[in-house]
Amino acid sequence: MTTEYRNLIDGEWTTTEEGADNRNPSDVSDVVGIAPRSDVAAVRAAIAAARSAARGWAASTPQQRFEVLDAAGSEVKARQAELGTLLAREEGKPIAEATAEVGRAAQLLKFFSGETLRQGGELHPSVRPGMEVEVTREPVGVVGVITPWNFPIAIPTWKIAPALAWGNAVVFKPAENTPGTAYELVQILQRAGLPDGVLNLVYGAGSVVGPALLDSPDVDAITFTGSTGVGRSVVAEAAAKGKRVQAEMGGKNPLVVVDDADLDRAVEIAANGAYFSTGQRCTASSRLIVTAGIHDRFVDALEQRMRGMRVGHALDEATVVGPVVDERQLEQDERYLRIAAEEGGDVRGGERVERDTEGYFLSPALVVGTDPGMTVNREEVFGPVASMIRVADYDEALAVANDTPFGLSSGICTTSLATAAHFKRHAEAGMVMVNAPTAGVDYHVPFGGRKGSSYGPKEQGAHAREFFTELKIAYTAP
Repeated sequence: MTTEYRNLIDGEWTTTEEGADNRNPSDVSDVVGIAPRSDVAAVRAAIAAARSAARGWAASTPQQRFEVLDAAGSEVKARQAELGTLLAREEGKPIAEATAEVGRAAQLLKFFSGETLRQGGELHPSVRPGMEVEVTREPVGVVGVITPWNFPIAIPTWKIAPALAWGNAVVFKPAENTPGTAYELVQILQRAGLPDGVLNLVYGAGSVVGPALLDSPDVDAITFTGSTGVGRSVVAEAAAKGKRVQAEMGGKNPLVVVDDADLDRAVEIAANGAYFSTGQRCTASSRLIVTAGIHDRFVDALEQRMRGMRVGHALDEATVVGPVVDERQLEQDERYLRIAAEEGGDVRGGERVERDTEGYFLSPALVVGTDPGMTVNREEVFGPVASMIRVADYDEALAVANDTPFGLSSGICTTSLATAAHFKRHAEAGMVMVNAPTAGVDYHVPFGGRKGSSYGPKEQGAHAREFFTELKIAYTAP
């Protein structure tokens, strides 16, 4: 069944003469939907609608915002299986993971519905007699939301829900590869009672929609998740125009395994972090840094675990590793594997896989015998590819883990409390995992990295208010 997706601008569903096919990466003959190819005029109309609606939504009551987000969360939860199937079809995420992601979107909507009622201010006594000082928060205004394809309902939700909770209007540009879940999410929020123009959906090429959002003086803030190269451009353009900007970009996340680690547990943690979601996670464990005493046993066990992972159609419940999202991404993964071999790495796995349907199937790959300076250890592959780095001891492992321009997530497997405590303190990353995969976070706490991985305030949890609100300090004299 093929769906014709439409833009939502000022409460009206509109389309364009040209459309882009949304194909199933597990079966390229399956056209999931057709999305509009919007021009700059459509983006400007969406921005104008958001600007017009922003003042009214900012003045809405916490109860009104709560009811919208709470109702949307309830519908997403009730339709979890249906939406999970759609997500698996269009993105290629195995059905269990896709369904879980939809569940996470419902949790996010429910959490931020509660945040609408937890808003408060501060009243300070002044240093001047009789004066009162109030500190309150107000919406930023119009927020441009630009999201990637790898978490096509969770990431839009954790941006849109707090934006709405704190009274902002939104222009939402989803990834071209995954228009379907974006369409359903926006429909659900609209049905939940959003006034026209508060949430606008515009499909189209990033090269068209992105600059139009950045160039408009009526867009007050941009929140972006995507590649490092595009993210840096977004940050630079937004800053030059005086816009508030938040960017979550790439990662080259290390998982350190030291001699005292529980081998079986460490292997499962590494396999999950490196290969689940086809490795298409900015938090994936792409560098496995293993001390000499456990290295060889770890490599053998992980390779055995890796080769036992079923690669296949995302809707097959036996599938562990789904397809890569599209042909371009598949070619990128293969290019990095060729470079790794040319630079001296021992590539195990990483072959194209044939299945009953034509899709972008790649077996998980482990690159053994690498050194920290190799390309596969410096650049984000964004596929089911992990590289092994052998080190002498924990001190060298920590140094190698921190030797990266990225700083999103960092993990360690150890049974030593002292080692774990030292790593948590000294790992140069926004998030640190001990005896857990580098991928996998909670929705009620902050999310974000350091160095080249992130720019601006953190996402998720109550800390999201730092981006979606502005402080106002008011003085009242007697």
